[in-house]
Amino acid sequence: MSEYINASQIFLNNPATNVDEVLEFLSKKAVELGLSDDEAGVLAGFKEREALGTTGMQGGFAIPHCKSAVVKDAAIFVVKFAGKVDWDSLDGKPIKMAVALFSPDGDVHLTLLSTVATMLMDESVRSKLLAAADEDAIASIINASM
Repeated sequence: MSEYINASQIFLNNPATNVDEVLEFLSKKAVELGLSDDEAGVLAGFKEREALGTTGMQGGFAIPHCKSAVVKDAAIFVVKFAGKVDWDSLDGKPIKMAVALFSPDGDVHLTLLSTVATMLMDESVRSKLLAAADEDAIASIINASM
């Protein structure tokens, strides 16, 4: 998988202000882009995972993820917010960007999560992503960093 994400999976200036709005948006986009036929099932998958513990990380990022049989293929979506999103993040600060993971049941989920988490540990990658102004730039940064 040399290209993990393309511009159609990146959403800029999203107006969400809280976790629920973000997860609802992601679930809707998953159906719109053909990743699933079950918006409610995707949303339930995200909420089940969030109930286990926050996916809000540090440095303004969250990694919400849905592992569910309602997901057809593994995918990454990126949402960059117009403002800051209240999320129970590990550093207690709001989120500026979410890197969302979708995966069907199986081992691909752990590989994808590990790869994204490792990428976001790099402060220079986080800085580049936050500074990027368009979808193509964000896709290029992620694809080069994973």
